[in-house]
Amino acid sequence: MATTSSAGPPLGKYLASTEKKTRDKAIKNLSVFLSDSQNVISKSEMDKLWKGIFYCFWMSDKPLVQQALATELAELLLTITSTSASLAFLRGFWETTVREWNGIDRLRIDKYYMLIRRFINATFRLLLRENWEEGACQQYNEILTRQSGPLCPNDIRVPASLAYHIADVYAEELNKALAAEKSPSPAPLGTVLEPFIFLAARTPTTVTYKRIQSALFEPLFAALAPESIAEEEPRKSKRIRLTAEASYPEVLANSCFSDPKLEGSQEGPMLKKKLLQKIFEVASQPETRDSSRRKMYALWKENYEEDPSDE
Repeated sequence: MATTSSAGPPLGKYLASTEKKTRDKAIKNLSVFLSDSQNVISKSEMDKLWKGIFYCFWMSDKPLVQQALATELAELLLTITSTSASLAFLRGFWETTVREWNGIDRLRIDKYYMLIRRFINATFRLLLRENWEEGACQQYNEILTRQSGPLCPNDIRVPASLAYHIADVYAEELNKALAAEKSPSPAPLGTVLEPFIFLAARTPTTVTYKRIQSALFEPLFAALAPESIAEEEPRKSKRIRLTAEASYPEVLANSCFSDPKLEGSQEGPMLKKKLLQKIFEVASQPETRDSSRRKMYALWKENYEEDPSDE
């Protein structure tokens, strides 16, 4: 597809200018361009656009400027009126991030971690705007898990540190996105966590599996566990559970397993049970690596058996 307006998106050379005023003007022009539903960006144009945006952010060198720009860039997802166009823009973000990641020096890496956090949050708010419509959720998961996606289990070009960071912040940003809405549609946790369940099942590295389990699965299961369990466990484990529960109150109050319209918000113990069942089912698939299968069965057994509501 080609752009349907006479003026295309701002050129990368303006976005990546050494002059802040030039970069700021280019971002504002980009926001105006993207907000017009008549403008469609081709794949080749999107690649050029995102290279310019990436280095626009690269050039921002003061913390407050970086924070403001990260927020402004992520908000572009919500400026775009078409969900499919927003997801195309998001695909460009992740493809560029994966491609350019290894070239980021240690002095700049923290600000790109922040940018990723902002985009995850904005994406959840985009999906909330669509009431977690199944097609949009699946398109998003496909962006994450496809070849060159940050959670692709079998693309050696994808830096493992990207998956680690996404796992670290995923539940926290989901909680923030739900908190930002007055009456949020329940988040379908089975769908939201699907990319991580499949990455855990198929990753060739033990470190990646451990990070997903420790940074995402276990804190969420702790948050979804009944209070009685937390009280019965050793002091250290209890502290972990109570911290996790305090961290995700909106997730605990506004989540379902797969269909917000049919299910509504569900109780934590029921959600935990369904998520564990999904982990068990994925562990049973032939594509799951043997080492991951053993760990996933162990995770299922440990958490399922501790639930007193099970017979």
